[in-house]
Amino acid sequence: MDCPRCGEPVVAFDVPADLRDCVAGEEPVVGLCTSCLTLSPAENPDQDPDFSSISREFPTLRGAAIPMALLLGLLSSLAVNRKEIERLVERVERTGTDPLLVLDRLARDPEINAETDLRGRQTQLEQFLD
Repeated sequence: MDCPRCGEPVVAFDVPADLRDCVAGEEPVVGLCTSCLTLSPAENPDQDPDFSSISREFPTLRGAAIPMALLLGLLSSLAVNRKEIERLVERVERTGTDPLLVLDRLARDPEINAETDLRGRQTQLEQFLD
């Protein structure tokens, strides 16, 4: 599947039932674009989603990768998605992964052309979570 916004490949994955309320429309399957990092509904999940195709800096363990992907999909509107973002940050942190460090590294990755200003959102998120 290709991204409907930029045409680049996406990593499609099942959204765990307990995180579906973190996705617009509570979609059961979504895809994260490997370039612009937007989240869009998908019809079928990848057999074995390869989150490393997004970036070497992206978590690869599903317990961290899926909530991190969902978090990226919500960053365009921190105020509206505050509750979900806080929940996803906590979920990523429980796996031993620092979501703010992941954002920082993704912002520095020359292969990423994120639709959302990751550096700006990282700063806002740090303030938001304090």
